[in-house]
Amino acid sequence: MTNYPAALITGSSRGIGRGIAMEAAKAGYDVIVNYAGNREAAETTRRAVEKAGRRAEILQADISQEADRRRLIDAALEMFGRLDLLVNNAGVAPKVRADILEMSIESYSFVMDCNLAGPFFLTQYAAKRMIELRRSGVMDRGRIVFVTSISAYTASINRGEYCLSKAGLSMAVKLFAVRLAPEDILVYEIQPGVIATDMTSAVKEKYDRLIAEGLTPQPRWGAPEDVGKAVGAIAQGYFDFSTGSVIEVGGGFGLRRL
Repeated sequence: MTNYPAALITGSSRGIGRGIAMEAAKAGYDVIVNYAGNREAAETTRRAVEKAGRRAEILQADISQEADRRRLIDAALEMFGRLDLLVNNAGVAPKVRADILEMSIESYSFVMDCNLAGPFFLTQYAAKRMIELRRSGVMDRGRIVFVTSISAYTASINRGEYCLSKAGLSMAVKLFAVRLAPEDILVYEIQPGVIATDMTSAVKEKYDRLIAEGLTPQPRWGAPEDVGKAVGAIAQGYFDFSTGSVIEVGGGFGLRRL
């Protein structure tokens, strides 16, 4: 068993997940880099974590699959002997953006399985193992972070399945926060706004224009490290009396303005 705290970050081969992995490493955590299909990108994240001075291991798993979820947690514990931080970051966008009146059941199921059912049941299993680890004295406190989106409360009618998945995940945070507080396992929600990643590259021109027109009070794109720093603060214990909290990383997008 490692003497250092261990963090499992789903979908950490690139984008926001890589930004979180880097900040977790800076906070003193060894890191399990999870990926679904891009091994090369996961290797890049591992090298970056190791360059920051922390141990990193790579585990492939598709969190939409029950067998993969259990294998991921079990393998992480076998490697590190503990799981101090779980970050539910992996997610997908609809393969085709369609008006909600044309949304297919297949698209709905694809997005919900990965974005909502996946992290919910991964957390359910991980939480049980964290409780065992705490009660046996292996670790003092557990922390779980759900990376949702401003889409948890912002309607986009051409990707309704994505909005629904993030809104559901937002409630999952509240449910797990209440259930796990007596076990000293703390749960948080991070809501990224417009972040520059592979997922948003296809709509870069649209958001360049919207940001220039005042979409956000802070007139710039967010970066993966912006989200990573929020998770890093949680990982270091700066919000240990704030379970269930929502932290928006969106340049002020959620502010009401006249």
